[in-house]
Amino acid sequence: MEEHPNAALARRAMDAVNNGDIMSLVDILDDDVEWHEIGRDEPIRGKAALGERFMGEASEIEFKGKVHDVVANDDHTIALLETTATRGGRSLTYRTAEIMHIRDGKVTARWAFSDDTGAINEFFA
Repeated sequence: MEEHPNAALARRAMDAVNNGDIMSLVDILDDDVEWHEIGRDEPIRGKAALGERFMGEASEIEFKGKVHDVVANDDHTIALLETTATRGGRSLTYRTAEIMHIRDGKVTARWAFSDDTGAINEFFA
């Protein structure tokens, strides 16, 4: 059975992150994407603002993730990931459920829920 296109999109996003290919990641985002990050009160709104975040302070962090599973339908995708973030000689491994709304092949909104929000907030502070 062929994988749902939205599941394939989530896997391409993870491949882009693993390869440090921010432009490929940005290409799958809707211009008006709402990007909800763990530890932030407000989402980052818009592809341009998110691109600045990826190229700014977030560029100091290397992410390597493994996809555990992806579940998708025509509107939503949930990817279960284990990710290791490395920054300034320190590393943190954590698990997330990445929830994405997808329309016309573009991510329009994203949320992440983790197994250790406190550790993530401390690491990325």
